[in-house]
Parts: sequence; C-alpha cells; structure tokens
Amino acid sequence: MATEVRLLATLIVFSSIFSFAASKSTGSNITWWCNQTPHPSTCNYFMSHSHRHFEFKHRSEFRLLSVQLALEKALVAQRQILRYGQSCENHHQRAVWADCLKLHSNTILQLNRTLKGIGEKRLTCTDFDAQTWLSTALTNIQTCQTGSSDLNVSDFTMSAMSKNLSKLISNTLAINGVLFATEDNSTQLFPSWFSRHKRRLLQSTSMTAQANLVVAKDGSGNFRSIQGAINAASRRRYKTRFIIHVKSGVYRENIEVGVNNNNVWLVGDGMRKTIITGSRSVGGGYTTYSSATAGIDGLRFVARDITFSNTAGPLKGQAVALRSASDLSVFYRCSFQGYQDTLFVHSQRQFYRECYIYGTIDFIFGNAAVVFQNSIIMVRRPLKGQANMITAQGRNDPFQNTGISIHDSRILPAPDLKPVTGVFETYLGRPWMQYSRTVVLQSYIDGFINPAGWSPWLNTNFAQNTLYYGEYKNFGPGSSTKRRVAWKGFHVITSPYVASRFTVRGLIAGQSWLPATKVPFTSGL
Repeated sequence: MATEVRLLATLIVFSSIFSFAASKSTGSNITWWCNQTPHPSTCNYFMSHSHRHFEFKHRSEFRLLSVQLALEKALVAQRQILRYGQSCENHHQRAVWADCLKLHSNTILQLNRTLKGIGEKRLTCTDFDAQTWLSTALTNIQTCQTGSSDLNVSDFTMSAMSKNLSKLISNTLAINGVLFATEDNSTQLFPSWFSRHKRRLLQSTSMTAQANLVVAKDGSGNFRSIQGAINAASRRRYKTRFIIHVKSGVYRENIEVGVNNNNVWLVGDGMRKTIITGSRSVGGGYTTYSSATAGIDGLRFVARDITFSNTAGPLKGQAVALRSASDLSVFYRCSFQGYQDTLFVHSQRQFYRECYIYGTIDFIFGNAAVVFQNSIIMVRRPLKGQANMITAQGRNDPFQNTGISIHDSRILPAPDLKPVTGVFETYLGRPWMQYSRTVVLQSYIDGFINPAGWSPWLNTNFAQNTLYYGEYKNFGPGSSTKRRVAWKGFHVITSPYVASRFTVRGLIAGQSWLPATKVPFTSGL
C-alpha cells in the first residue's frame, strides 16, 4: 500500500505543478517545464535543439510536443539500427539485429498511434490508451537490449541515441501519467470494432462453421499450415474480424501474426486436439523474443481452444511457447506448455480465461497489463539445482501502467513435480525489472510454495524497495503470509479498493472491450 500511496503522491505533485504551469508563459520557460520531468537535462537539450517552436500553455500541449520529439528521435535511432545490419558478422548478431529492427519499428508505430490519438482537436483515444502505447514503446527498447544479453553479443542499441530515446519516452509517460491518474476508466466508450453479430460470435457453438478459412493437416481445409492462413488474412483489404478454424492436429510450425494483421481469431477444436508446437530456444541460437512458437502483434487477437507448446526442454534455457504484444487480446480455454519462459506477455492489454500455463523458471514474464482469471498455473519439475519462479514481471518505469494479475485461479504442482515438491523450491515470482509488479488475488495456492513467497533476483536485493508484489484473500496451504518476505515492496493487501486496481476493470479496463467477445469474465473482485 505504501508504494501505491507514494506513486499517487508523485502524480498529485506532478498534477499540481502542471496545473500551476497552465498560467505561465512560454517558449522562454522550456527549462521550467522540463524540470518537472524525470529526465530534465535530456528534455532541455533536445527541446532547445529542436527546429520546432515550443510554446506551452497547458500540460496537454507539453505532452503532445514531448511525444513528437520522442518520435523524431525514434526515427533517428531506427536509421542507426538499419546501418548496423551491414556489419553483422554472425548468426547471433543478425538475430539480435532483426529483433531490434522490428521492435524499434513498433516503437515508432506506438508513438505515431499516440500522437494521432492525442493530437486531434477531438481526442480519439483515452489517456489510459496513451499510457498503454507509451509503455509499449519503452518496453520495446528494453526487449531489444535483452536480446544482446541472451546471445552474449555487443549491445549496439546502447548508443547515446537509444539511451536518450528511452529517457524521452519515460518523460512522456510521466507527463501523460498526470492525466491518466485522474481519468475514470469506467467511462470509456464501448469499442466500435464489433457489430452485434460479432458480439454473439464467441457465444455461438457453431462458431467454427462461420470460419473465413479452415486449416487442416489432412488437406480437407483451405490450408495445411496455420501460417499460410494467417498470411492470407494479412492480404485482406478490410481488417475486420477474420476467423481461422484450425482443425485437430499437431502443427509443427512457428507462426507470426504481423503488426498490421488485426482482428485475427484462431479457433481450435480443443486444447487437447489442436496443438501448435515449435522447439526454438536461446540454447539453440535464438533470442528469447524470437524463440516463440507463436508471436502475436496484430491488434485484437483472439485464440480459443488451442495449445501453444515449446518442446525445446529444460536444458535449452529460455524457450517461449507464446509471445503476445497484441493490444486488447484474449486467450480463452488455451494451454501454454514449456519450461523456462513459457509465456511472454510482452506488452499491451491482455486477458486469459480458463487457461493452463505450464513451466519452471520465470514462465509467466513480460511487461503487459495482463489478467489471468479462472486459470490453472502448473509448475513443472526443473533441472537439478534449479528453483521455480512462476512470474518475472518486467516493468522498468514507475509510470508504466503494466503488471501481472492472477485472479481467482489455482497454483498447483504439475504431475512431474508433485512427488518431489520437497526437493525443489518454488516461488510466486522474482523482480526482473526495477518496478516489477505482480499480484495474486483470491486464488488457491497449494502448499509447495516456499513460505517466503517471493524470491530475490540472483541473490541480490535488486528492486526490493521499488517493486510492488501483493497478495489478497488467497486460500490454500501455501497462502499464509505470516512468513513472507519483509521487503518494502511486498504487501499483504487488505483493502478491496487497492485490490480492485488489479482486476479486469482496474488494470486493463476490460469492461469496455471484453463484453464484445462474449468471453466470460469478472470485472471486479
């Protein structure tokens, strides 16, 4: 609670500062405005060296120009990365370069999206939307840098320009955070991208009969491969809802739903029947990001009744079954199977309902705003000498509106771990980044969880004062908080108001977009 109060106080200070600033004059007080951001020297330097004419009368104008400035520098950084591609000397360098090129392109897309949304006379996005997209823009840069560490290659992204770009985006997050803190997410408009017909669709038992394309291993459909159907969907003129029915079978392929391939729905015949599987891994020469069996970037992706698997095994290190950066995405009655880094909830707003997630180390990780509801988390047996960490949340800026929420779910040992739970330590999570944020609400926690609950990062005290880990009204033999860690950032949540901030309504504003899918969900506690 203390951490949340401090952040709220910070927002109030920012808000009062910016409110006062509305009455101040202009171009000459760039320094004054920049001094209100987390990185004032970076703000001052780039604003004073910009060809643009700055005249700030309101914080919304300062926000707009700050996003424009970040976008300009993102384009410069992208050109630098493009040039680096010519000097890649081996597979590992090319793998990192390819990730960074894609991720920086997505940062440019998110900044453009934000600029368009807040730049119109009549705003076309909420402050909540803008905070989500800016959070993603910053996460992309961090993910790019992580790839260099995965494959032990020189980090060409750590140029002065990349560092400054991160700081500029961080500034925009703080500026927008003032507005976001006072916005009522419950007033958001119902999304326009579903007709009444579409709202009935997931409720229908004959949904597969309405598929636009059918994938079948035996050749009885339009395609034998899932990627073939996804590619066909990407070529359609109008990016309205597009259903791909994936019939029973084991599909050994790595699939990608591109950033402009929106409203794709993959519908299987059941998580035991429709299985998508791959075996890429960091041990096999891929970055964590590119190891994913399925990589989802297009908006409003929906998957139902499918298993996503990575069979690289525990000896190969990080090996992702599914990576999602799809905003407003839904995974319903799906299974995710792997060992280390099974489910990469990379960024944006995501919802998982009635899913099974299997893994060992950091197997639910990333920096999305994500809620798991009525789901089963199955912890597998790790290698000898290893410990299990269920989550590794990647929030690296205090103004990012991200976090992992496990709500009304069950945390259990998988069959291979159950006989030997006394041999291996299992924790609810550990802090991957400075402001890591994870909560477990009203869930069953079995007795195999270490009484401390949460693990330090690599035997250090990293982030223990700045993270936010919370538990609220959980039950089961592993739910007692009496012997939990004594970190400043850990909280036994007793207030329903605080807990509600991590629900479908509070964390992902799901009441404004989930009803359209007809996936069952609980909005609050």
